[in-house]
Formats: sequence, structure tokens, C-alpha cells
Amino acid sequence: MPTIRHVTAFLESFAPLAYQESYDNAGLLVGDPDTAVTGILATLDCTEAVVAEAVAKGCNLIVAHHPIVFKGLKKLNGSNYVERTVISAIKNDVAIYATHTNLDSVTGGVNFMIAEKLGLQNVRILAPKTKTLMKLVTFVPVADTQRVLDALHEAGAGNIGNYSRASFRVEGTGAYQAGDGANPVLGSIGDYHREPEHRIEVIFPAHQQRTILTALRKAHPYEEIAYDLYPLENADQTVGSGVVGELLQSLSDQNWLAYLKERMNLPLIRHTALLGRPVQRVAVCGGAGGFLLNDAVRASADVFVTADYKYHEFFDADGRIVICDIGHYESEVFTKDLLIRRLAEKFTTFAVIFSETDTNPVRYYV
Repeated sequence: MPTIRHVTAFLESFAPLAYQESYDNAGLLVGDPDTAVTGILATLDCTEAVVAEAVAKGCNLIVAHHPIVFKGLKKLNGSNYVERTVISAIKNDVAIYATHTNLDSVTGGVNFMIAEKLGLQNVRILAPKTKTLMKLVTFVPVADTQRVLDALHEAGAGNIGNYSRASFRVEGTGAYQAGDGANPVLGSIGDYHREPEHRIEVIFPAHQQRTILTALRKAHPYEEIAYDLYPLENADQTVGSGVVGELLQSLSDQNWLAYLKERMNLPLIRHTALLGRPVQRVAVCGGAGGFLLNDAVRASADVFVTADYKYHEFFDADGRIVICDIGHYESEVFTKDLLIRRLAEKFTTFAVIFSETDTNPVRYYV
């Protein structure tokens, strides 16, 4: 039977913890990773009520978007809802895992789910991250080049956007002299050996460095492997904040608001002044996305859908774009659907259940 470790490894295969923001606390927050999973409850937030729901439904793992433990806990005496939730989870042998800003940041993550709900096409990352990629350069005998490249690709190197198995090679001559104690694959001890080699280059996600180097060492024929690692400044088009895409057909600004309200099941929308022009290109950021306003403007978006705008921040639209604040919970609640979809496709020996607990702390009088 799959363990919690199997589930978390799968979640991190498409939403690596390396992509969470520095302030975040994603990962396994409560529980033993070697415990067998009896069922998973997917939720936006983890509260005492969600733990109780998990127990009632026979689930011993809660997968949440928001981490219940965000700051350090210095005591556990039940003095607040965070401590009470953690105590309840421990007492009932329920593990809690959070996949937060790392799931926000990846292709196919939270913002892509919102784009799907809105029917956007040609969806791409709004503000791609930098410094997430590295380049490996190594030198391989010509006869072994493809075998080494195959191993590197299998380990995750050479993916660029929608392209895979990407690499560069150029032929040259490698030279070395093996000393006493060496075990050269080519050449003899004491001889100065020249060998036709390929210089090969591949890029890979920086957090996979150990995996890539392990694959290189296993596949490379040489006893001593010459290689270089270069951190890259390139923008990673598959990782970043927010997304932008287009509606199949443009809508009037009034019809857009009605469409947004219906598609996202909203009680209301807080928005800046309408600009009297058609809406087709839409920028999106689940949760508090105000920091992406200028990116949305640079992307020529007609509207920016996000949450948690403060009064004075609405002025920053400045007639350039329409800001649509739809509420934090409302913008991210469909993350549960995303988690269920991913987990249910992978794990079939136990139930993956949609949490029915309403964890929205905000209520509306309309």
C-alpha cells in the first residue's frame, strides 16, 4: 500500500518544494512519512473541522493548499486554532501536507486551474522566475555521447518549454595522461592519450542537480569526469507567478463581469472603474496578487483577476487595466479540484475525497 512518502513524492514531482517562496512553509507539516495511506482529503485550508471530516471519512492524510503551520510554534497547548488543529491531527493520527506557493508557481498549477475555469486559451506564465535553471557542460567520447545524453534526459535534463531531450554538442579532442593507480577506459598508464570527444550541454532545474550528477556519473565511461555547472539567469517559462491568456471571444466589460461572477461562483466582485473597451486578454493570480499588476499591464491584459486588494492599491490601476478582486478563498477554492484530479489519476488503491467543509473565514451580507 502506498505510504505518505509516496504521495508527497508524487506531489513534489510536479510542484517541487524548491519553488515555494522564502516565507512559505509547504511540505509535510504533521505525520510520519512511512505511514500507509488509508485515504486522502483534499482541502484549501486545514482546520479542526477538516480534521474531524478526515477522521469521519477514514482519511489519514489531508492535502491542503494553505499551510496550517505558517510561523514557528513555540508551544502546543490549544490556545489558538492553529495549535488546536495540530493537536487534533496528532491525536487522530492524521497527517497534514501543504502544497502552497510551489503549486502556485508551476505550469498546470493553481493559476492554470483558474484559467481553465475561465476558459482561457494560450495560457502562459505571467512573470517567469529566474535563477531556477542550471547548465551542465561535460565531455564524452563520441561513441558514448548518445548513451550519456539519454541518461541525462531520463533524469530530467533538456526540457525547454514544450520541447524535451534538448541538448547541444560539438566535436573536439580531449587529452590526458593516466598516472599510477588510474584505471583508464581508453589509453594506457603513462601514455599521453588523445580522444575524439563531444562537448555536450544540457539545461535542467537547479533543484535537480544531485539527480542529474548521479545520472552523469552512472552513465559516463570515464573514471574521472570533467564537467562544469553554470547557474543561469534565463527566465524559466514553466515556473513563475500568475498567468495570462485569452478568451475565445471578446466580451463587453459588463458582460465580462457577469461571466466572471458565474464561472467562479462569486457572491460579488470588487473592481476598479470599467474602461468601456472589450475584454479578451485576462491576467490571473490566485490569492494576493497585487504585486503582479505591472506585469499584467506589460502583458497588455485588459483585466487582472486576483484578490486581497487594499483600498489605496486600487488606484494603481490608473486607467490602464481593470482590477477584479474576487476574494482569496473564491480565487483558490478550485485548487481542491486540481489536487483531486492529480491524486486520483495516480493512486487508485484508496479514496481521494473532496473536502465538503467550508473553510472560508469571510462572510458576505448581500
